[in-house]
Amino acid sequence: MSKQRIGVYPGTFDPVTLGHMDIIRRGAKLVDKLVIGVTTNIAKSPMFSDEERLEMVRRECAEIDSDIVVIGFNSLLMDFAESQGAEVIIRGLRAVADFEYEYQMAGMNQQINARVETVFLMADVCLQPIASRLVKEIALYGGPIHKFVSPTVRDEVVARVDKMGRKGSV
Repeated sequence: MSKQRIGVYPGTFDPVTLGHMDIIRRGAKLVDKLVIGVTTNIAKSPMFSDEERLEMVRRECAEIDSDIVVIGFNSLLMDFAESQGAEVIIRGLRAVADFEYEYQMAGMNQQINARVETVFLMADVCLQPIASRLVKEIALYGGPIHKFVSPTVRDEVVARVDKMGRKGSV
């Protein structure tokens, strides 16, 4: 029996966007099991708690017909990948600026654990401009985000923004 190929797709998913979902669907086809690692980037202030983001990603992935698990982690990515038995890290790229950052990160990760490869997937052309940071900013100013997230995620973001108090008007 052959060994199961496990991949990890890490991110903050704050909130999970249609771009994330595109990478999840496509990445799941490349591995036998996809572990979505939900983490908190210490350089970012999340809109949603760890548990809220875990639940959001689990719900959004529920209809995908693949072996997908969603797990929170708060460690070095390569330590998390090793703990999951992963051979592959899946990363999405939107633009040249993403590539520069991801290329540097992949090099650092290879120095930490050369047994795990990083695979880059280009975002679908129509989804390339989507970034969680921009979705939150648009929502904070009362702008429409329905083209960037699922209807359920849109409702959650709008409710959170309403709770926080909008900067602009709807």
